[in-house]
Amino acid sequence: MTNIDRREWLKTLGLTGGLALLKPSELLALDEPVNTTFSNSPIMLNANENAYGPSERVKKVISDNLNIGCRYPFRSLSSLVDLIAEKEEIHRDSIVITGGSTEGLKATGLVYGLYKGEIIAADPTFQAMLSYAETFDAKVHRVPLNPKMEHDLDAMAAKVNKNTKLIFICNPNNPTGTLLDRNHLIDFCKAFDKSALIFSDEAYYDFITEADYPSMTKLVKEGRNVIVSKTFSKVYGLAGLRIGYLIAKPEIAKNLKAAVMANTNTLAIEAAKEALKDDAFYKYSITQNIKAKELIYKTLEDLGMEYIPSHTNFVFFKTGIPITSFSEQMSAKNIIVGRPFPPLLNWARISTGRLEDVKSFTTALKTVMG
Repeated sequence: MTNIDRREWLKTLGLTGGLALLKPSELLALDEPVNTTFSNSPIMLNANENAYGPSERVKKVISDNLNIGCRYPFRSLSSLVDLIAEKEEIHRDSIVITGGSTEGLKATGLVYGLYKGEIIAADPTFQAMLSYAETFDAKVHRVPLNPKMEHDLDAMAAKVNKNTKLIFICNPNNPTGTLLDRNHLIDFCKAFDKSALIFSDEAYYDFITEADYPSMTKLVKEGRNVIVSKTFSKVYGLAGLRIGYLIAKPEIAKNLKAAVMANTNTLAIEAAKEALKDDAFYKYSITQNIKAKELIYKTLEDLGMEYIPSHTNFVFFKTGIPITSFSEQMSAKNIIVGRPFPPLLNWARISTGRLEDVKSFTTALKTVMG
């Protein structure tokens, strides 16, 4: 299934209210058991991981390629670049492979944060790039979210000045799960990409079911000064293998490649190549995520708790009590939830996880908050 086919399939889910109109054969396939046995450690719903992965096909590829673990990754990197270029419908010179999207974020923060460069970002949002850039004396302007918990693009625009090097946009946003209006986002990028480089973090893009929602890769193809980051950590379930990629026009991609330090490894590359081909697992991950969010939403509604409808694999909800206290109470119930996200310290982020883990979470939440 091509990237376009996947988006069409996701569109169907979004237009039909989730899983209701899938064919019986598709539903049966999506309920096939996945081997995700863990030890008796706490239930980890704090890092937005896809606990169903890696898929069985990917596990086999990893096992089959252990013998090339002695080889440097550049020997197998080229074929992965070609697959991603085909998926994204862009020239291979625009692809930068990284050790998870976090390395891409940090490399960008390094390149554009040096020499007291100024960066504009929402607050709260994902901090990897911002905190790393600050270690190199970058100045980060953190702009509060709007009342809908979305990036306030107008307020961010007001912060742009002659010293602005980079504008960071996490869409859908982590930790709130909100999705920007597509036209407003595109207009913003086109208005400011000549004033500063615009970085679109799309780690959760695969979970968007809104019909025809565009990746900002479309602006890269137009020659805009935009960088897009994507990852194999989320929908593909490869967080522990550390592999992601950046998309930018070739002259920007070249600068970013020079800043990448750790890169990735041979087994991660082989795993990513197989993950791109494993459409059954892709669909399984998406549909299980929808089911898990429905369980979380229902529980929060039953408890009368405020939450934000999510376009990701996590839900952000209002606890009404300090997150440190809430985390401690949930930990006592063997559930680990997301870290604090200042200044929203009476809100919590819960990852979707496996359905059995989500059910354990809902039971614990009713006890703690009931």
